[in-house]
Amino acid sequence: MHLLGKIAVAGLAFAVLCGTAYGYSDLRALDDVTRDSVIDADGGTAPGEQPADGSLDILLVGRDSRTDDQGKPLSADVLRELRAGANGDDLTDTLIVLRIPNGTKEVKAFSIPRDSYVSLPGGKEKINAAFGRAKAAEARRLREAGETDKAKIDHAGLTAARRGTRQAVEDLTGIKIDHFAEVNLLSFYEISKAVGGVDVCLKQATKDENSGADFPAGEQRIAGADALAFVRQRDNLRGGDFDRVRRQQVFLASLARQVLSAGTLADPGKLSDLIGAVKRSVVLDDSWNLLDFVSQMRGVSGGGIQFETIPVVNRDYRYDPKNPRATAVQVDPAAVKSFAAGLIGAAAPKPQPAAPVTVDVVNASPKDGLALRVSGFLGEHGFAKVTTGNTAGRRTSLVSFGPDLAQRGAEVAKLLGGLATQESATVPAGHIEVALGSVYSGPGAAGGGGAAGSGDEPITSGGVVCVN
Repeated sequence: MHLLGKIAVAGLAFAVLCGTAYGYSDLRALDDVTRDSVIDADGGTAPGEQPADGSLDILLVGRDSRTDDQGKPLSADVLRELRAGANGDDLTDTLIVLRIPNGTKEVKAFSIPRDSYVSLPGGKEKINAAFGRAKAAEARRLREAGETDKAKIDHAGLTAARRGTRQAVEDLTGIKIDHFAEVNLLSFYEISKAVGGVDVCLKQATKDENSGADFPAGEQRIAGADALAFVRQRDNLRGGDFDRVRRQQVFLASLARQVLSAGTLADPGKLSDLIGAVKRSVVLDDSWNLLDFVSQMRGVSGGGIQFETIPVVNRDYRYDPKNPRATAVQVDPAAVKSFAAGLIGAAAPKPQPAAPVTVDVVNASPKDGLALRVSGFLGEHGFAKVTTGNTAGRRTSLVSFGPDLAQRGAEVAKLLGGLATQESATVPAGHIEVALGSVYSGPGAAGGGGAAGSGDEPITSGGVVCVN
């Protein structure tokens, strides 16, 4: 059974650390949590320091790993309880960035889809491959240098993998990561049980053999293996991985609310279980001063965390002409950087075209409002004037332009997910025409919004939100 992308666990370390913020003596119990050299020596923040980019930024990573924090394989009994096979992968299945603006108590969290197609050392690839690429490269370097100690090679490989993942996120988002937290299957399982379960809500009943998901519709409290199944499921969901991202967000929002509640913080047994779960399976960067972090996070309420997803260009990007069945998530790095900066009120300037261009967008599909949404997206990318309308139905989409706008027409086609292009003498000078067919799946296809382009509102930790 293929288990790539089965978990959404990265925000748990954050929630746990926030929970312990109410007792310094409790926090000392985390002194022996596993650490690793993930952040550059000059990249950390000193106690009380306000990061120069206006926000304390934490990268939360979830790995589909069948080992504990020391790299020891999980037992067959534990794997059975987790409903997970014995084989893991050197992939990061969950990437979430927490932005904590200087001087505020609001936390902005955003997800990066694991299949986001980005530039990595060695060529373009899905962002979740950054971990394995960096790990393999470091192991190869050490062996070629004559190193034979397997434990030393494995340890150095993991450090390089974490640093490579951090670098990939920084390159895509333009954010300087200040701290790093990593959790795995076991951590998620134990933490969800330690807090007494997490409240979630489903719009309809769902069942999936691969993940073990079997849930009724409506609100319910889940923990342990059921909680893991809730955030692992992607089969039998209309939006696939994007519905799973939204599940991750609502679960983590609910977990944060649960951890920050008096019911957890005032219960010595729950707090002790929570700290124990973190110590057993969470990895933090070695520059993270937890007491300083606790001081900064005092006053964050259960509803003070907002979850979104980076903007995407095309959910079904066919990136390999030699393998047309291979898909990834196409992203625009400039749009992602602008989005990330905008979360703390410092939006990056949007690119402007060399000269005004009118883009005429027509809707040839049955989707209401599609042309208007797409035209708005193009306007955000610097096209000076955009008009919209409807036309006779067609299946595929097409970008047409005159010979003087071939380069700009190709730019529009790329922004909209790699649409077909056509040079046409009938297109007025200074215009580009876009016809959106019934199979169009690029920006605006699903309405846009804060949850993987689904049109849904951003998720906060203030209440339970029903999802697919």
